[in-house]
Amino acid sequence: MSAPRVGPLLADTIVEAARRFGDRAAFRLADGTELSYRDLDRASDEAAAGLAGRGLGPGSVLLLSLPSGLEYAVSYLAAAKVGATTAGANPRLRARERALMVDAVDPDLILATGALADGIPGDRHVEVLDDPFVSGAGPDTDPARLLAGLRRPGEVPPDVPADPDRPTCICFTSGSTGDPRGAWFTDRQLAAIHTLDTGGAWGSGGHMVSGTAFAHVGVMTKIGWQLASGATIHVMDRWTASGLLDLVERYRLPAVNGVAAQISLLMQEPGFDERDLSCVQSIVVGAGPSPPALVIEARERFGAPYSIRYSSTESGGTGLGTALDADDEEALHTVGRPRPGVAAEVRDADGQMLPAGEVGDLWLQTPSAMSGYWNDPGGSAEALVNGWLRTGDLAQVDDSGCFRLAGRVKEMYIRGGYNVYPLEVEAVLGTHPSVAQVAVVPRPDPTMGEIGVAVVVPTDPDHPPTLGDLLEHGHDDLSGYKMPGDIRIVDRLPLNAGDKLDRLTLARHETDA
Repeated sequence: MSAPRVGPLLADTIVEAARRFGDRAAFRLADGTELSYRDLDRASDEAAAGLAGRGLGPGSVLLLSLPSGLEYAVSYLAAAKVGATTAGANPRLRARERALMVDAVDPDLILATGALADGIPGDRHVEVLDDPFVSGAGPDTDPARLLAGLRRPGEVPPDVPADPDRPTCICFTSGSTGDPRGAWFTDRQLAAIHTLDTGGAWGSGGHMVSGTAFAHVGVMTKIGWQLASGATIHVMDRWTASGLLDLVERYRLPAVNGVAAQISLLMQEPGFDERDLSCVQSIVVGAGPSPPALVIEARERFGAPYSIRYSSTESGGTGLGTALDADDEEALHTVGRPRPGVAAEVRDADGQMLPAGEVGDLWLQTPSAMSGYWNDPGGSAEALVNGWLRTGDLAQVDDSGCFRLAGRVKEMYIRGGYNVYPLEVEAVLGTHPSVAQVAVVPRPDPTMGEIGVAVVVPTDPDHPPTLGDLLEHGHDDLSGYKMPGDIRIVDRLPLNAGDKLDRLTLARHETDA
């Protein structure tokens, strides 16, 4: 274990975690491979020495095109120890998307596996890991094999002084509206996230599941407090419902975390109701609102309260949330209130706050918000205004102070001269008993300009709802112009690389139809 020092936040965190937790497993893979806190510190020291030997240090950028696993974690911590900035490429990206990300980041070094090197321009400095530790390593594999080609055994990196404003990581948006944009964060924001999420405390152990790609903001900006918890982090490189349920049962996990689509898949898993899930005390679901029917079903079948969390990559993964003891109006139809330490307002196009009930732009003020978009000063200035983050989402505040999303600014469509906000319509149609999931997207129309199409996953594929069923159901809550003009039944709704609804794909289907 390296000597104590005061340096970059993640570097100091793993040094202290190794001292506190020693041989406790920090990460555990699905095949049983484990890496202790002590070995994680040693491996990242030796990998940091290797990065320093390649010329990386403060001001350098390391891009990781790696699966979610031990190589990724060690490389990220190693980069932090030399003061470099780490950007992560989601392993679900296609070659074209990966190439765009490389262009946006302009990294000094790229670490990739052979399978995830496709699309990286040939003139870039790339080191391909031909025999990744994560692939079939097994529980008895010597930790010294991990990143063996990068590490310098027995060496430690040069000390790097603390700088709370030095870029630590770059997290890319899911790219559903165009080219990828990298939100960058410093140690100051990572420390704020630790405080917002856990109060800044150190933990004493336990277990948690990492079910998202390590390149996701939920890992990149939160790995500090996750390591400080002392927990064993179970890595799911490929999320499966059965795999998560096995972990919940075996380790008696008190919370189930995920996105709405994952919660739905959990309950569709054969034998779900026969499992012993009595340990679950809460269901915490991010990436935007959940269909009301899903919330109702999950609360009943898990026997636990359901909290919806609203945040974004740009906000550092913190924002609003519904209370675990919320009434049905809050729990089913809103994304709750600002979490402690966060402020939220709905404003008009001129930046003036709107009264309750009016739809406008949702602004957030949180110490976890990004410093800006990497290499994009214009986009940064548009998104960050006087300490506030313009989220790009449309919302309204109800009389109880809860926020209700109305869609993305760019997702709003105009039917016959009237603005229609898809999420508002979905919130109503989603309560129909025959609707498991619904997305409303625009379709060009020669008369109205645009009409809405309700893309529906039915609760019973043999008895899907009709358009008339939806119109009747929404009659009392939605104006006529907000109602969909057509319906399309599908088996599932598409998700993008960030596990959010891929509205762009749905909208293209209607445009091309």
